[in-house]
Amino acid sequence: MEPSRYDDTGRRSATSSRWEMRRLNRPNRLWGSNGVTFGPDGRLYVAQFIAGQISAVDPASGDVDVVVPLDGPVQAPDDLAFGADGSMYIADLTPGRVWRRSPKGEYTLVSDEVKVPNGITCVGDRLFVNEMKMDGRLLELFPDGGDPVVLTEGLALGNAMQLGPDGYLYYPHMLTNQVWRIPPDGGAPELVAEDVHEPVAVRFDQGGVLTVLSRGVAGIVTRIDLFGSGDRSIVTSGVVGLDNAAFDAENRMYVSSFASGGVTQMHPDGRIREIVPTGLDGPYGVTIDLGGTVYAADHYRVARPEPTADGEPGEVTTQELLIFTHGITAADGLLHLTSQYGNVQTHDPVEKTTRQRAAGLNQPFGIAVGPDGFLVVAESGAGRVVRIDERDDSVTVLAEGLDHPVDVAFDVEGRCYVSDDRRGAVLRISEGVDGGEAVAVAEGLGAPQGLAALGDELFTVDTEHRRLLAISLATGETRVDAEDLAVGLPPGTGHTEQPALFAHGMPGSPRQFAGLAVTPEGSLLLSANGEGSVLKLSPRRAP
Repeated sequence: MEPSRYDDTGRRSATSSRWEMRRLNRPNRLWGSNGVTFGPDGRLYVAQFIAGQISAVDPASGDVDVVVPLDGPVQAPDDLAFGADGSMYIADLTPGRVWRRSPKGEYTLVSDEVKVPNGITCVGDRLFVNEMKMDGRLLELFPDGGDPVVLTEGLALGNAMQLGPDGYLYYPHMLTNQVWRIPPDGGAPELVAEDVHEPVAVRFDQGGVLTVLSRGVAGIVTRIDLFGSGDRSIVTSGVVGLDNAAFDAENRMYVSSFASGGVTQMHPDGRIREIVPTGLDGPYGVTIDLGGTVYAADHYRVARPEPTADGEPGEVTTQELLIFTHGITAADGLLHLTSQYGNVQTHDPVEKTTRQRAAGLNQPFGIAVGPDGFLVVAESGAGRVVRIDERDDSVTVLAEGLDHPVDVAFDVEGRCYVSDDRRGAVLRISEGVDGGEAVAVAEGLGAPQGLAALGDELFTVDTEHRRLLAISLATGETRVDAEDLAVGLPPGTGHTEQPALFAHGMPGSPRQFAGLAVTPEGSLLLSANGEGSVLKLSPRRAP
């Protein structure tokens, strides 16, 4: 069994006497990959925003070692840089902090006055950081004390930046497709390049060529020979959602992907070689259409985990780069999606069109299609279950006063159920029978999240005890069907402070969600979000 971010030994596995379990895709070593930079030891350090972890990767072997753990003081690292003395500086995006980690592993808070800090770079002993927000700032910080100095304002979402051969700081404006520069000692910022495709990171190779990464689906890299011919060239790598890059002493380029994680070596002509395989950042919700295609909601995208022809765990393909996708269900050739940041959408995977169904909801998670075609959504932050009309997208409340509803499902009789992971219960919502109230079907379930109905039973993923539970619809009797599931944070992880969902009007850190779905032939699909895989559970055949 392959090692993963959940179990570095690769020996831990789920158990079940009722289900045969297999992975549709390989586990992931990283919780996504964002900022990357080479450390003094020659290893490539990788920030993992979603989980709050930083790992060091050996570019020769692909070995991964955790350096900043999930339960450390850093909540949401998005970029990092090394100072002249070997200290690591970390842009902790969601809480708005910048940290120094000394070569001995000691943490010091440099600043909590930067809003949504992202791009960070060192120039000798000097430290610079910018803000990923509208009207963001670029600042110099002083690790040994002193107030931040603002070099410039007006950034249209800053991100990865670097000092150029000319001694200027170069940085992108992500929303205006521009690259700018400014002297480190301050002065008027200067526009360097326009019409750069969705710039997310600005880097210089060892020859001084400006290299700009695109955050789009095609993996475009733009090279501009600023200090030579001035020529601009573009290559398309196919690495979805590029985030950052680093060049080694031999001018080899290594890139990260916020959408699919991993670390990839990219050649100048766009050819790639995986160093750390890509995979799922989550997954969150999971679903399957009538044609048998499995879709996973993976925060930055809708993805397809695809096993090999002989049934072994396979690769993950990006269906669509739909940012902030968490709940998902398939019906009538369409995908219905929720975002914890408030939106509900319907996506046509054939026509590549997306229709907004609702906005401004409070942390919508699970979603299901009712018998009459309307959408039902667990609005976790509001403690409600809501219905979205198929005709006019009007939103009505089916149940309220819940603690933390997470997922919804319908049985064959058209009755609606909801899981509540704070109450530890699964409840039934039925206006005709229960007067519009949510009535408990089963309680004492730990932290049930993903919910699915199969025959005369409900199944739910208890993320507290890492198990799959079956609930009889007739009696409410509960049975443990699988244990030791790779859901939630790895075993042994200490207390972690949950970062904010929003930060200065920008999306912050999402909440985990272990989804569950039923296949047409009566199997279950489960989001093993602890390791980054989708599990298929098929009924065991009688001996």
